[in-house]
Amino acid sequence: MSSRLRHPLVALVATVAVTAPWVMSWATGAADALGSITVVGVSGLAVLGASFLLAWGAETAEKDVPRAFAIAVLAVLAVAPEYAVDALYAWQAATDPSRGNLAVANMTGANRILIGLGWSGIALFSVYKTSFGGRNDPSVVSRAGALDDKVKLDPGISTEILFLLVATVFAFLVPLNGGIDIIDTIVLVGLYVTYIAIIIRGDVDDHEANVGVPAYFQATPKRVRIPVVLSLFVFSGGLIFTAVEPFAHGLENIGLRFGIPEFFMIQWIAPLASESPELIVTAYLVNKARSTAAFNALISSKLNQWTLLVGTLSVVYSLSLGAYGVLPFEFKQAAEIWLTAGQSFFAIAILVNFRISVREALTLLGLFVSQVGLEFALIRIYPEALAETYSIYLLLTYTAVYIALGAGLLASRRRALRHLARVTAANVRGTAVPEPPEPDPDPDPEPDRAD
Repeated sequence: MSSRLRHPLVALVATVAVTAPWVMSWATGAADALGSITVVGVSGLAVLGASFLLAWGAETAEKDVPRAFAIAVLAVLAVAPEYAVDALYAWQAATDPSRGNLAVANMTGANRILIGLGWSGIALFSVYKTSFGGRNDPSVVSRAGALDDKVKLDPGISTEILFLLVATVFAFLVPLNGGIDIIDTIVLVGLYVTYIAIIIRGDVDDHEANVGVPAYFQATPKRVRIPVVLSLFVFSGGLIFTAVEPFAHGLENIGLRFGIPEFFMIQWIAPLASESPELIVTAYLVNKARSTAAFNALISSKLNQWTLLVGTLSVVYSLSLGAYGVLPFEFKQAAEIWLTAGQSFFAIAILVNFRISVREALTLLGLFVSQVGLEFALIRIYPEALAETYSIYLLLTYTAVYIALGAGLLASRRRALRHLARVTAANVRGTAVPEPPEPDPDPDPEPDRAD
């Protein structure tokens, strides 16, 4: 009996069963009559189940397609709700220009959550699982100083990092035209299409040994495996698309009851809900000692949100307008974009040597949390107009801090940056990856801890 309970299909059936209450309530329309707390509970369980199904589908797909492409598909599906929310605000901006501010606020909040909570949290969780959770994760390097423990990344992610750097540098220019226009669309969407064209040409990797559901389906014939992967992607994507928005609105309603401002909810609580599938998937991968795959998924998500999502907002706005138009936003939203670009610039500078330490992860987390906390305090303490003025000063200050930290890191890691560019060029040409150079000097070297 116990061996039957451990069968992978039992886990699959149990996970699908968790999503059943939401599927039934959504299909029958009963979800519209549920209270906020009930909606959050039922749709939250659906999001949780969908996240595991999506992760299993992506892991199984690694047997037949390049891993980077499988992870890119996972990333797009996981953040699909964020696309839907931002597209809705961009569509409404054609008749109510203030909705353009909400589109930018929601988009920048989601992007900063991915790095501030996602990148930092996964790095810290990876080190924690290795140091205290008994996991033997080859991606985690233990050092003599606890803050110097590091998570190693696969150099194969160089393409994503370099494309993200290019998109980030371009993002600083986006607000200069007073909105998101056709040039932004061409450049940003063009970057993402080029990235996909590069990674889809890659070879199928020797996939890591899997267990559970992915291992079970990878052992099946291709004629069975491919329909299973497609079914997992379609079902989990449908769950995420239908459940995340009610989940986010339910959280917003609960927050409003406690006096949290609506704009703050739209910028932070709703994106946190829409990013939850991605965060759950990556935590699941770390728990399986696959920290590298978790980071690959997060970086891929950041790239598609920072290019495809931003670039398509003007298209949606123009379609709603019935003519070409520039999606407008106010100066505060321009400052939000600059801050988001600054955070991205600093985070990329951390990863150019394919390492992220506990100290660096804590810095990312601390800067993110402190900025959000201070902005929330300004909203609660000062009248609306004064709070917005102080908020702009706060955003510009943090932008300057991020840029200064990122520039300092890139200057000290210039050899790593050149190597990153050479590796990406080799990936584009399909040639052998060059050997890494001697590492840049470590300002505070610590010896590795003995195993």
